[in-house]
Amino acid sequence: MPATWVPDVSPDTPFSLANIPFGIVSTPSDPAPHAAIAIGTHVLDLKVLAANDKSNHLFPCLKDNGKVFEEPTLNAFASLGRQVHREVRSAIQDLLSAETRRPELLKDNDALRRNALVSQNDVRMHMPMSIGDYTDFYAGYHHAYAVGVMFRGPQNALQPNYTHLPVGYHGRASSVVVSGTPVRRPNGQILLDPSADPKKPITGPARRLDIELELGCLIARPNQMGSPIKVANAEEHIFGYVLLNDWSARDIQTWEYVPLGPFNGKNFASTISPWVVLADALEPFRTKGIENKTPLQDYLKEGREDAVFDIELEVDIQTPEGGTTTISRTSSKNLMWSFPQMIAHHSLGGCPLNTGDLLGSGTISGPEHGGSGSLLELSKGGKEDIMLSGMDARRFLKDGDTVTLRGSCGASGQRVGFGDCVGRIETALPL
Repeated sequence: MPATWVPDVSPDTPFSLANIPFGIVSTPSDPAPHAAIAIGTHVLDLKVLAANDKSNHLFPCLKDNGKVFEEPTLNAFASLGRQVHREVRSAIQDLLSAETRRPELLKDNDALRRNALVSQNDVRMHMPMSIGDYTDFYAGYHHAYAVGVMFRGPQNALQPNYTHLPVGYHGRASSVVVSGTPVRRPNGQILLDPSADPKKPITGPARRLDIELELGCLIARPNQMGSPIKVANAEEHIFGYVLLNDWSARDIQTWEYVPLGPFNGKNFASTISPWVVLADALEPFRTKGIENKTPLQDYLKEGREDAVFDIELEVDIQTPEGGTTTISRTSSKNLMWSFPQMIAHHSLGGCPLNTGDLLGSGTISGPEHGGSGSLLELSKGGKEDIMLSGMDARRFLKDGDTVTLRGSCGASGQRVGFGDCVGRIETALPL
């Protein structure tokens, strides 16, 4: 990958020329949300770029969709399909390359460069897509096993169906928010004494507020109702990926989840990173996931072993006093099921997936303790302290805590990453 002429692109930036993630921004000169890409410490305003007379031939694949970058979400662009995404990303990479074939369009066009290249410090990020539906899976094997051991013991840690199908449930799309949005501690029913008979719950703020480190997948092209997506074709339905923190109130969840699964313990907030890393940008980082020795049904059999990505993931907690501690480091390769398998299973009965739908991987944890993707695991079910800087400690989140997820991959100068996925806990509202 050649170097870029754009200033202030450090070798360590997750927004290198090898990436070109898409997002929705508003700028000082244009408060209306519209499309942009990230490059180093800047964004390239695609609305400004596409409106320039000299850019008419930059994106020939968009000749019938010339206003697509003026939209307040990326849904219209996503719906055009992988080939269009690929061509647009390639054209932008060439435009920003030090060896660009068209220096007159932007590199040597001072006026356009001043208007189209904006510092990230000067833009406001918005939800990248309008998310109509959200489904959360449970594909992180080490998390599923560790939590299963806590509640059922090692002999029954995984349910019998776990290695036969990608387990999932329908989440709440209305509470999916973009990075930086505060997260209110939820109120709910809590059972303080599980051994009591009869059971006597109370209603109040969650006391065991947790995180879940996940990778999110955003759907590009939809399928028709009644028409399943074959696993071999599922990649063509993927627009790109985001980091996902699927906040969890463990005490609310424990009391409510039998028999129909999570509800108020999960529906209060899910935070995604603002930049969508296109599927093509992650292709060089494919790897093999966790081996599944169970014979699969034909509709879940993939034609390749490298069906997941090796993305380096980190979780930080910053206390209200300002101390910051990295509490977990792991990789997104710790999945037993791939997103194509999730899509094939999700649509097996004919369920239509729509442009902008969000699929969550489930909590991603590594096999080692320091690689756990939830406080539930790191604190061993709330029994042990997680030590933070300044001799502070947590078992679950306190009001004022800020959680940051990060993810990136690739060599220096060619990093592909998502930026930060951030949420700060606010005090529960009084009942």
